[in-house]
Amino acid sequence: MVLLYSNENFPFPVVRELRRLGHDVLTVQEAAQDNQAIPDEEVLAFAHAQGRAVLTINRKDFLRLHLQSSQHSGIILCTTDRDFTGQARRIHYAIDSQKTLTGQLLRVNRSG
Repeated sequence: MVLLYSNENFPFPVVRELRRLGHDVLTVQEAAQDNQAIPDEEVLAFAHAQGRAVLTINRKDFLRLHLQSSQHSGIILCTTDRDFTGQARRIHYAIDSQKTLTGQLLRVNRSG
């Protein structure tokens, strides 16, 4: 099972649906890391220390971090999508298609 960590700006309805699909998702809010302007590097380091892949819609900054180093537990870059259920399912299928997310960057775009 892949452990996930949702970034502060990641939509909670997607988190809720991922959990319903059986995924272990920790949110920044649940980790008491919200509203502190924590740099993305530290978000990624925290997730990695927990063995969790980061879920984010902050594609530009996390792509930059991945290009600097693949020493992380995975990054899942998503586009903003109001179809929360559909987005969760696309994330679910993207995760299931991988043997591991360690050091990997996945892109999950909205449909259409």
